[in-house]
Amino acid sequence: MALIIVVVLGIAFRLTSGDGDSRAGQTTARTVSSAAGTLPWPREGQTSVLVEGVGDRGDLGTKGAQKPVPIASLTKVMTAYVILRDHPLRMGETGPDITVDQQADDESVSGVESSVPVRQGQRLSERRLLELMLIPSGNNIARLLARWDAGSQEAFATKMNHAAHALGMRHTTYTSASGLESTTTSTSADQLKLARQAMRDEVIRSIVAMPSTTVPGTSGRTSNTNALLGTSGVIGLKTGSSTPAGGNLMWAATAPDGSGHDRLVLGVVLHQHAGTSPQQGLQAAFANSATLIEGVRQWLAQTEPGTR
Repeated sequence: MALIIVVVLGIAFRLTSGDGDSRAGQTTARTVSSAAGTLPWPREGQTSVLVEGVGDRGDLGTKGAQKPVPIASLTKVMTAYVILRDHPLRMGETGPDITVDQQADDESVSGVESSVPVRQGQRLSERRLLELMLIPSGNNIARLLARWDAGSQEAFATKMNHAAHALGMRHTTYTSASGLESTTTSTSADQLKLARQAMRDEVIRSIVAMPSTTVPGTSGRTSNTNALLGTSGVIGLKTGSSTPAGGNLMWAATAPDGSGHDRLVLGVVLHQHAGTSPQQGLQAAFANSATLIEGVRQWLAQTEPGTR
């Protein structure tokens, strides 16, 4: 069952990319910066972290072997990135209306994946569908957007892989728009590259920061799957979980440096408690990310501003 969450991020940074790795699938952990050596890194899986705006010191490094692993619903960040690249929106715009097809209707109720209740013939805006994909992590919505954009899942996955290649994500393979399949794999360093690019889009940033949204035709509000949103400066990004993937979290937060200036912090935590239940994996991703974010905040508070 692919669960997911949203987290925000921002702007340019010097990226930890794993470019020194010898070959895909057999990479080793990068050495973290000396300043970050005492951070409370997760003991399992793989993690990459960067602080924007403090020079080379902000590249806090990557822990864990950079071997491609299933990423579950983190996949939807690339789905949103490709959709908005092909059909850009500005803040305040809702974009074209998209008709819900029978397949999205049929997939509305599932015991094996996250979905959002929609009905055939409904016309929902591009912006609303992006919310329903990123906030409650609707797999059926991700696939609907893929068909609308490219005509089929296969054609859209090809676009996703082309986008990943253009971003330098050398150890990433996308096989669907939702991430349900364990054949969609990546590394924390690659996902950090995607986070930087995706969060340059003001629409994505605004959506992943939303604590909830509404589902047309239903009562009440649907909460964001990101349990860390609004705590310790967290402003977004996305969750993902499944039994083979474990718990995954792409997160962004703001934190003050030693001079009191807020900085953007971006992190990706993958493969937490893999092989257990999706719920156990995701809770581990939350707990380990929260501890790491607090550690980064404490380190950053003692750091003087660097040059941009």
